[in-house]
Amino acid sequence: QFTIKPLDKKIDVFKFNSSKLRVNKLILQLCIGNHDLFMRRRKADSLEVQQMKAQTREEKARKQMERQRLAREKQMREEAERTRDELERRLMQLKEEATMANEALMRSEETADLLAEKAQITEEEAKLLAQKAAEAEQEMQRIKATAIRTEEEKRLMEQKVLEAEMLALKMAEESERRAKEADQLKQDLQEARESERRAKQKLLEITSKSSYTQSMNSSTTALPTDLPSFNLISESLSFDFKDTDMKRLSMEIEKEKVEYMEKSKHLQEQLNELKTEIEALKLKERETALDILHNENTSRGNSKHNTIKKVS
Repeated sequence: QFTIKPLDKKIDVFKFNSSKLRVNKLILQLCIGNHDLFMRRRKADSLEVQQMKAQTREEKARKQMERQRLAREKQMREEAERTRDELERRLMQLKEEATMANEALMRSEETADLLAEKAQITEEEAKLLAQKAAEAEQEMQRIKATAIRTEEEKRLMEQKVLEAEMLALKMAEESERRAKEADQLKQDLQEARESERRAKQKLLEITSKSSYTQSMNSSTTALPTDLPSFNLISESLSFDFKDTDMKRLSMEIEKEKVEYMEKSKHLQEQLNELKTEIEALKLKERETALDILHNENTSRGNSKHNTIKKVS
């Protein structure tokens, strides 16, 4: 009879037997082998078994490290190949860009050369046209000069005469205004001197009254002297103010006199210049056609000696 006791206490014990002897022996051997395995698992391994297990673990770890190393090397090779392919692609792209840039530069240089040549031609044409226009204008002016010379010079002379008259009138008005200002300043100066004289007179009166009052007060009771002192100081300040005004007026009169002289001198110079220009215009009116032709030849550098040299 065989008895099987489960680990769970709640489960009943299982008992069985067999009528065949051979089956019973097989079951017994199975149970003995199972018990031996159970006891062997709970028994410490021998030194040889421990060494074998350690060697097995080391071999397994070595193989694992080898697999990892190979995987890393494979990954690094793949990355290196990808990097190489990327660099080759980038190099080809840079070569293409450099070629395109070089071609664009050559086209730009050719375009710039063409534009520069065209600009030079245009500039030369413009200069030539400007020269021809200037020559045509000079010729036209020379042709018209004889016709309009008399009227133009007459108009200029009339304009200069009118300007001279207006300048003389302006100078007269300015002189009159300055004279009035000088009279007014003289009157102000006289009033300032009169005020100064009155202030000095009043100062003398106040000084004499103050000394008399002090002598009278010394024989009687001592009265406060603030009031006379205040009047004296006030009159002195009034006198200083009048004296300053007089100096300022004198300086203003001198300044106005200098400005008037400078302006009169400037106006006189302008008037003399206008007179000189009018005389020159009058002389031009008296010139004959031969005189005009002689002046034109002289301005061009065509003299008798030069003509003889050219002929010879």
